[in-house]
Amino acid sequence: MQAEHINPFLRAVSNTFTTMFNCEARRGAMTLVDSTVKSYPISGVIGLSGKAAGTVVINLSEEVALKAASAMLMMEMTEVDDDVIDAVGEMANLIAGQAKAELEEYDLSVSLPSVITGKGHELRFPSSAKPIAVDFDTDFGPLRLEVGLETVQTPANACKRLEL
Repeated sequence: MQAEHINPFLRAVSNTFTTMFNCEARRGAMTLVDSTVKSYPISGVIGLSGKAAGTVVINLSEEVALKAASAMLMMEMTEVDDDVIDAVGEMANLIAGQAKAELEEYDLSVSLPSVITGKGHELRFPSSAKPIAVDFDTDFGPLRLEVGLETVQTPANACKRLEL
């Protein structure tokens, strides 16, 4: 994964939290993903395909999921239920969609979001992807963004490389 690929996702997290939730998202350190076990119990997952392919994971504490869902649904959510799960999926969709718009040279398609829950759940990125993780501290609590995106070699590009 190229570091410049992560910037649109970082901006998308900040923009989503500012505009949708009236909440600041402060970026922490950027690291390589070093574990399949997620830090927090709720993950919104989106697949990307096109001239690049990969996965975006927004890994949330329960507190962040509940507060974000409450803001989206305009009612207080006190337990993780189907409405909160749907809100997390929509949050992942918003973030991926905003980043996609900035990465238009890759002609990306965004999959439907999936949401995985449970303490200590695991997610694996495709073996070719070297995902980058960025922790955020928000007014709602902590979250982690993980993005693994690699350019896809087209058959024409593969043939050109073989000719060299």
